[in-house]
Amino acid sequence: MRYLITGTAGFIGFHLARRLLDEGHFVVGFDGMTSYYDPALKERRHAILARSNAFRPVIGMLEDADALKRAAELAEPDIIIHLAAQAGVRYSLENPKAYVQSNLVGSWNVLELARDIAPRHLLLASTSSIYGANDKIPFAESDRADEPMTLYAASKKSMELMAHSYAHLYKVPTTAFRFFTVYGPWGRPDMALFKFVDAILNGRPIDIYGEGRMSRDFTYIDDLVEGILRLAAIIPTQESRVTLPGVTDTLSAQAPFRIVNIGGGQPVELMRFVETVEAALSRTALRNMLPMQQGDVPRTYASPDLLLALTGFRPEIGLTEGVAKFVDWYREFYGS
Repeated sequence: MRYLITGTAGFIGFHLARRLLDEGHFVVGFDGMTSYYDPALKERRHAILARSNAFRPVIGMLEDADALKRAAELAEPDIIIHLAAQAGVRYSLENPKAYVQSNLVGSWNVLELARDIAPRHLLLASTSSIYGANDKIPFAESDRADEPMTLYAASKKSMELMAHSYAHLYKVPTTAFRFFTVYGPWGRPDMALFKFVDAILNGRPIDIYGEGRMSRDFTYIDDLVEGILRLAAIIPTQESRVTLPGVTDTLSAQAPFRIVNIGGGQPVELMRFVETVEAALSRTALRNMLPMQQGDVPRTYASPDLLLALTGFRPEIGLTEGVAKFVDWYREFYGS
């Protein structure tokens, strides 16, 4: 099949594109190579993808509708997977305009593109940050999610709402997947695991926010990719509606549109996460205990029920295994 993927120089897009190329698909990757973190890491990812004759990179910003159109003309995609975004919760406090430009204007451009070319399926990356500080756990897709704690979360919820309207108006089958704290090799330097490993190996203290009382539902990258690809094969039509007891399907009554969590439903306390990193490195961290930061939420906790009902799959790679794989990659990549 033919895929157009935005964000292929990013952490998730790189892994997804590599899996598709390994399976014999054709992939056009669109990425802006922004300086939010080291562009050299992004370039290395793209260089690995470029070893395949079935990969074509297009460099451009989501705000540039003409660049997106050029990528689509090259791809002639059966499926569009929109992963590119301005990421990061805390950075949204420093540079909110980047989130408006990329996550709102850029995502609208992707929706306009899908309207024009009518792919078999459009998939959009959303986030667990949408749930904010919900008291009800685990977080189910049908839960109210109208109190975002950051502009990042608000921009992703807005993208979901725009996508629903386009699915209704223009009949573009659309699935938005909400991911939960994704980690693994080639991960982003602004994420906790990367920061912790880098600091511990270089003798610097690690910042532990919320006095270590927060918890996160961690998802290993291979599990996330598996979930995305299984959802890509399930077109959101009435024929695919889930009717199992205890499972609420988010398939819209007005549009070919569905929202699905990709998370294992096994939250881990921050201090256990730190101990897992220490064990993988065989080193003890210098711990700098800090209060919760503005925009942080006390926990994330996915309900995997809808994903499991639709695909027969739920994330299953444990934290100890996943952290060890990241550490192995980090040591090899940086020679530490």
